[in-house]
Amino acid sequence: MAGHSKWANIKHRKDAQDVKRGKIFTKLIREITVAAKIGGEDISANPRLRTAVQAARSQSMSKDTIDKAIKRGAGNLEGSNYSEVRFEGYGPGGVAVIVDTLTDNNNRTVADVRHIFSRCGGNLGTSGCVAYLFDARGQILFQGVNEDALMEAAVVAGADDMRVDEETLEVLTTPERLEEVREALANAGFDQPISCEVAMIPQDSVTVDDLKKAENLLKLMDLLEDYDDVQKAYANFDLPDHIMAQLG
Repeated sequence: MAGHSKWANIKHRKDAQDVKRGKIFTKLIREITVAAKIGGEDISANPRLRTAVQAARSQSMSKDTIDKAIKRGAGNLEGSNYSEVRFEGYGPGGVAVIVDTLTDNNNRTVADVRHIFSRCGGNLGTSGCVAYLFDARGQILFQGVNEDALMEAAVVAGADDMRVDEETLEVLTTPERLEEVREALANAGFDQPISCEVAMIPQDSVTVDDLKKAENLLKLMDLLEDYDDVQKAYANFDLPDHIMAQLG
C-alpha cells in the first residue's frame, strides 16, 4: 500500500495541474464515451457510466459536455471510435506496470507506449505477464478527512478494507459494489473523494531503493499518464522515505 499511496499523492498533485490545462477532461470524456458505448446510455443501468459521470462532475465538467460524450458513445452523435487496449510491462527496478488505454489507432498507441517504456529504462511485455500481480478492486481515495470517522462510515457501508498512507485514505471494495459504497459514504458526509474508480491494486510491492531508478520510474509513470491515449497506469512499487526525500 505504501508505494501505491505515495504515487497516489504525487498523482493527485499532478491531476490538479492537469485540470488547469484541460488534459484530464480529455481522458474523462473518452471514458464516458466508451462506458456509454459498452453499457448503454442509461446511467441508472450502467455502473461504469455512473462512475465516469461522477468523476467528470467532481472536476466541474459541464452537463452539456457530459451529455454529448454519452450521446457520442451511444451512437447518437458522430465521433472517434475508441477501443480499450491494455499493455503490460516492467519499469526500472523490475517494477510491474499495467497501462489501460482508449485508442482510435492501435498501431500508433502500441508504438508510442513501447517508446515511453524504452525511454525510461523499462520494457513492454506480453499480455498477462504482470496482470496476475494485481487485483481489480473498487477504490475510493480521500484526503483531508477524519480517519476514525471515515473508518466507521466505511464499515457501515460494507467496504472490504480501509488503508492509510501519509495524507491519503483508501477505501477498498469489490468492483461490483463500488457505486453502492460510494453512495453510502456520500450519505455519511464523505461526498468529495479525490478519486473513485475500479483500479488494479498490487498484491505486493517492489521496493525501489536506488535514486536513479526511482527517478526513471516516476518519469515513466508521468509520461504514461501524460499520453492522451492512456487512461490509467498502475505499478507495484514502493519508494522508501529517504528516496522520497531526495526526490523532493
